[in-house]
Amino acid sequence: MRLVFGLVLVLGIALAGFAVYMAQGFIAQTQAERDRLAAEQALAPRLVTVVVAKKQLKYGDRLTRNDLEVVRWEAGKVPETTFNAIVAPQGGDPAIVPVFWEGETRPRAALRSYEPFEPILGSKVTEPGVDAGIMANLSAGMRAFTINVDVSSGVSGFLRPGDQVDIYWSGNINGRDATKLIDKSVRLIAIDQSADADRSAETVIARTVTVEATPTQVASLALAQQTGRLTLALVGAGDTTTAESIEIDRNALLGIVEKAAPVEQAPDKVCTIRTNKGGEIVETVIPCTN
Repeated sequence: MRLVFGLVLVLGIALAGFAVYMAQGFIAQTQAERDRLAAEQALAPRLVTVVVAKKQLKYGDRLTRNDLEVVRWEAGKVPETTFNAIVAPQGGDPAIVPVFWEGETRPRAALRSYEPFEPILGSKVTEPGVDAGIMANLSAGMRAFTINVDVSSGVSGFLRPGDQVDIYWSGNINGRDATKLIDKSVRLIAIDQSADADRSAETVIARTVTVEATPTQVASLALAQQTGRLTLALVGAGDTTTAESIEIDRNALLGIVEKAAPVEQAPDKVCTIRTNKGGEIVETVIPCTN
């Protein structure tokens, strides 16, 4: 009996020790997992709220509150001009940039296409109550000016609203045919009657392009279009270089160097004196005193 009791006691102590050992291991594992999660949380990027499209939107589609939703986005990778609230009261937190102020019932319009869950950009939607079009694309203080083009002067139909072009004038300067760069990196806001930057990729030969220009540029372009021919050169996407002033005539194009006109030398000065001899005027050459 004592032997059985001793065996039970030893077995109980062994089981208790094993339980303590297992508990210590579990606690250590739990603490390690907690420390790992805390370290990952410390390294995790900060998230901010961003307003995105709930469904696919095309150019010109109107945006209402029902077309939008808010998602969490990594703070350092948020595009510029995004919104961080769908609706907010005016005069509240200045850090809140809503798509609509509280009480605004007029929709905005998309100035380009959006895919689902793509951030809505303030620069790519109109103000509330404004439809998409040239008026929505014009910057403050700028004007819209239309230039007539064809297949050769309009980059063979590869132009799109939003592209930038250099404008060259060809005409007659002082009796010579010449071409001159008159404007650089001018933004296109419409092709023919379309301001849709996401129109079909199929090339269409445009008859007119509309550019964004200052009033002074408009006056210059109007005179240039009246007195010569305008040609557009497409500027590459992301190209920040500035073209130098360029003017080329036929001689510069063909490498012709005109010979300088010979300098005519003035004839030697001749001094004479006239005398009357018997009613006859006689002219006699004499040395010049000066």
